[in-house]
Amino acid sequence: MKFISFTAEKEERFGVLHEEESIVVDLYSYFRDKGVDLPTLLSCIQTENINIEEVRRVSESYNISIENVYLQAPIPKPLKNIFCVGKNYRDHAIEMGSEKDIPEHPMIFTKAPTSVSAPEEVLSFSKGVSEAIDYEGELAVVIGKKGKGISREHAMDYVFGYTIINDITARDLQKKHGQFFVGKSLDHSCPIGPAILHASNVRNPHDLNLVTLVNGEVRQNGHTSDLIFDIPELIHVLSKGMTLEAGDIIATGTPSGVGKGFNPPKYLADRDCVEIRIEGIGALRNEVSIR
Repeated sequence: MKFISFTAEKEERFGVLHEEESIVVDLYSYFRDKGVDLPTLLSCIQTENINIEEVRRVSESYNISIENVYLQAPIPKPLKNIFCVGKNYRDHAIEMGSEKDIPEHPMIFTKAPTSVSAPEEVLSFSKGVSEAIDYEGELAVVIGKKGKGISREHAMDYVFGYTIINDITARDLQKKHGQFFVGKSLDHSCPIGPAILHASNVRNPHDLNLVTLVNGEVRQNGHTSDLIFDIPELIHVLSKGMTLEAGDIIATGTPSGVGKGFNPPKYLADRDCVEIRIEGIGALRNEVSIR
């Protein structure tokens, strides 16, 4: 089951995407007609008790043709920064330095909520701000309920679903400032989507292929089985001293093949198209504008 946020008839809504039937089930209108106030997918996730079987039985009268909707990021306005994990694939850590750069503990940084962009949205960057815009395809975890001090054994019970993130990075700003926040948080630097695949539809999130293409050229071809710190460990570590909440997003890291890893680097150029594919979830596609 793929949950999406979208615009239809100039109104922001959310629902379930059925690609094989080219329809969207309008859950926003369904819950509104029931007298339930759930204006966004985030608010729906925050109820922490979505009845998946009820969602599966929603009447066909709430179906909308895919052609009549415009996809937004599944959570267009996160309430908190997006949690990100650096150097969580061995080969990526090495391409960014050497084997000495392979971390012993999860390397955590964040991206500002204002960096979020939609699937198919043109990502605009100014050369006056950065001349080293890079891509990073990643599997992201969406938390489904509030928790603190979560054990590894129970961590997966807190997952609502999975989506795709392009952790776009201004490498020159990342280097200049030392801390990652500025280089990771430019406007348009966090495309998310196209959907959140519900956890019940994912047999094993550590058995997924991840491919990033730039203008059709495969740049990254990774597998989530190669994560240094797996999803239960990330949830366990993050929740030790801070509360995770429904709707929080954790980007799990990127495999090797980023632009900076090439010699010379292959940073993004004006009108490049980046497409990130993760089996089951779909493809996150964006064109960049760098002027």
